[in-house]
Amino acid sequence: MAEQLKIKLSIANRVYPLTIAPSQEEGLRKAAKKIEAMISQFEQNYSVRDKQDVLAMCALQFASQVEQKTIDKAEVSEEVETKLNALNQLLHEHLSA
Repeated sequence: MAEQLKIKLSIANRVYPLTIAPSQEEGLRKAAKKIEAMISQFEQNYSVRDKQDVLAMCALQFASQVEQKTIDKAEVSEEVETKLNALNQLLHEHLSA
């Protein structure tokens, strides 16, 4: 079994002890920093007093970014497939002439 690493992440003034694979540490620390930055931004821009509300807004923001990337990726894939099919059709027409 691979060696596990024990770290502590602070999010919204709470400390979360985690046991993780060393390869996950950088990603988790960056994610925690992004969450903290987003919390700060929400607190500055909106009069939100409850940390739970701020965390819910952060969760919604991150989830919507993931969903939008999935949608964008599907649209690009569809566009690429359409172009490849058109190119394939042109090649077939050229080769059969």
